[in-house]
Amino acid sequence: MSVKIRLQRHGRKQAPYYHIVVADSRAPRDGKFIENLGFYKPQTVPATIELDVDKAVKWLENGAQPTDTCRAILSYKGALMKKHLNGGVRKGVLTQEQADAKFEKWENEKQTKVLAHVEKQGAGMSAKLAEKMLVEVKVKEARAAKLAEKKAALIAEAEAANAPVVEETTEVSDESVEEVVADANTTETPSE
Repeated sequence: MSVKIRLQRHGRKQAPYYHIVVADSRAPRDGKFIENLGFYKPQTVPATIELDVDKAVKWLENGAQPTDTCRAILSYKGALMKKHLNGGVRKGVLTQEQADAKFEKWENEKQTKVLAHVEKQGAGMSAKLAEKMLVEVKVKEARAAKLAEKKAALIAEAEAANAPVVEETTEVSDESVEEVVADANTTETPSE
């Protein structure tokens, strides 16, 4: 039986999270598995990875083959480094204390790199947000200026149109009164 360390997809559409599992290579992707080693959430920045490193090392030493993505995750969390150091201890090149010290040093360096990356991403995001806000403010001011120009033009046009219309309406109203009186006279005559 060929054993793989692979991802098992969970979550809704376009919001995946994965379980890192040990499974028979013939089993379906989301089907039966032997052991759950942790989970992986790629949607967060940085990606959230929870992994039982000791279990992963045990399975790697027993011959489980990780998929490409799982190999990257195992490398990121230090399972492959720990397996490598344990191989040196078995061969007698290192003592267990030396291997543990090397792994701890590697882990501290890795944490420093990850924290620097997170801070850089945060600073980059805040700079990008500030830049976007400045662009949006400029666009908003330009729109407000155009709107003010249109309003001023409409007001001037309305004032220019209202002045003659008021005079015309007074004349029309005099004429309309005469027409109404004439109409009234004509309608009264046939009825008599």
